[in-house]
Amino acid sequence: MDKLSFLKQYRKNIEFVSNKDLLTIENMPEEWKEIFKETDKIKKKDKLIALWNSVCEKEMNNTISYLQENLLEFELIIDNGQYAVLYSVQSENEEILYYEGGIPTNSLFIPEMKKAWSKLPRSIKKFYEKLHNGFYYLPSKAMGLVPVEHITHFEDYEWGILEDLDEPLGIIMDTTYGVFQNGMGGYVAIDITNCIDGAATLWFSNDQPEYNLNFWDVVDEWIVIGLQDI
Repeated sequence: MDKLSFLKQYRKNIEFVSNKDLLTIENMPEEWKEIFKETDKIKKKDKLIALWNSVCEKEMNNTISYLQENLLEFELIIDNGQYAVLYSVQSENEEILYYEGGIPTNSLFIPEMKKAWSKLPRSIKKFYEKLHNGFYYLPSKAMGLVPVEHITHFEDYEWGILEDLDEPLGIIMDTTYGVFQNGMGGYVAIDITNCIDGAATLWFSNDQPEYNLNFWDVVDEWIVIGLQDI
């Protein structure tokens, strides 16, 4: 099965964007335009890694290192009017895994997130505003940072685990947002009333939560685990 046919199993409207079409796209950040206008494959990849480093070298060092070693190709795609970058990454067992990173635009922030957005740690906002509107395994839309429109507001969900907690709840549900999902009921969440130095909660729908973890340490580790073998 060719790549596009494989992807259309998960996104029936997905298409690749040609370099010619790239020139006509509005609201495309200049950094991304410069990367995709590059015709030399080695230089193109170097520019991509340089952009990652400029945004989150400290926070996602392990992810960046894995991409540097194992990224086979990356291409611009469009799905229902939304542009994104498709990453083809080789896993440890030599399978090709497809990850998606949304292109940041001025319309990134949905109304439901506007109030909370300013209170999120600066490093998280920088990732979404300067690099990607989410970065995750494309088939499951999980095992990564979710797009802004899919960030989980904890107050909006019923959590059966609340009845089985061993200790008092350590977060405020109305001010807690799940920014990372593993696709199996696990979240890395930020309580915007208590997120000094990137303090995060590892939240499970069926297990005890872990509080006061470093957001990026957990995210970086989990993304690499997924990239190695989803």
